[in-house]
Amino acid sequence: MQFQQIPPPDHLKAYIRTFWALESDAADDSSKSFRTMADGCPGLLFQQPEKGVIYQNDKQLPNIILYGQATTHAALSLKGQFSTIGIFFQPNALNAIFGLNAEALTDTCLNLDELAGEHGFSLLNQVSNAAGIYGQVEVICSYITALLRKQNRDADNAMQFALTSIIQSKGSVSLITLRETLQLSERSFERKFKQHVGIPPKLFSRIARFQASLEQLKRNQFDKLSDIAFENDYADQSHFIRSFKEFAGCSPFQYQKLGPEVIDNLTELLL
Repeated sequence: MQFQQIPPPDHLKAYIRTFWALESDAADDSSKSFRTMADGCPGLLFQQPEKGVIYQNDKQLPNIILYGQATTHAALSLKGQFSTIGIFFQPNALNAIFGLNAEALTDTCLNLDELAGEHGFSLLNQVSNAAGIYGQVEVICSYITALLRKQNRDADNAMQFALTSIIQSKGSVSLITLRETLQLSERSFERKFKQHVGIPPKLFSRIARFQASLEQLKRNQFDKLSDIAFENDYADQSHFIRSFKEFAGCSPFQYQKLGPEVIDNLTELLL
């Protein structure tokens, strides 16, 4: 498989972390299996209709989907060739770009072509017929830019501050202090954060901490697992391992023995 990352245009960097593209090296009708992990971000997935079909937990997905926050790991499989484009959005993108209550898409997805049709776009047809990967990315960018131009809502600066604080602290910021700084009750803070991001702030903090520990594990920046646990504010090594299994679907030891990570948080399972 051939993989590449494509940076978003400057005017979309506040909403999109990166585009990615994955293509099969040759014609192949066999099935491939993958494991996804909780990463704190929603996304977009497009698979060229005539080349293959993607399944999540044995359920066939539409050819172009918008998916929300994942609270745990999941299984993906593809029958046929990969000709796939994806987006890793920023955590608040479902609300900021599409005007959606982000919580409504947590651990699920929707057919983006149907949503785009409501906005007057034949998105699947346009992306499918675009010339090459960069042409397809350009079509998607044009659609997102058009949606942003139609937005009449002001940005929620309080929730953006909370989100940035959690990310920059790698999940270690005090949520009580954050609430007090924003002058919000616990109930209001959680309600607004879930609408903005899709999951409660405590869970998002735990995923941010998991991702920081995962990055340390991938880079082999430790002598023993307890080092990772200590440096990422886990109570002990057992706490770290339990959290890792929750979000990755395997232990840190098992993760290191899996097949290659195709893209961030998507690991090929060599069965």
